Amino acid sequence: MENMIKKIVDADNEAKAMEADTLKEKEELSRKIEDETKAIYQKYMNDAAEQIKRNDIQEEKKAEKQLEEIQNKQKSAHIKLQSDFKQNCDNWVNTIYNRVIG
Repeated sequence: MENMIKKIVDADNEAKAMEADTLKEKEELSRKIEDETKAIYQKYMNDAAEQIKRNDIQEEKKAEKQLEEIQNKQKSAHIKLQSDFKQNCDNWVNTIYNRVIG
């Protein structure tokens, strides 16, 4: 009988030890999963930040090119207007004068 009780107590102690080991293993796995989750999240965030930087650079170059095109169009329009003014200034003045006085 005493031997039987000892076996039951030993089995109970073994079960408690196994439970403790299992809980410890579960906690370790939970920590590993959490660490891996954080690492994956950080990797994707870093990748996203790099992609944003590349996009910013591309968009900035695109905007600079568009600004340059607009400035070139503005310069050519300005040159054309100056040329038209030089060619037609006297005619325009005479036309205005004749309409006002005339």
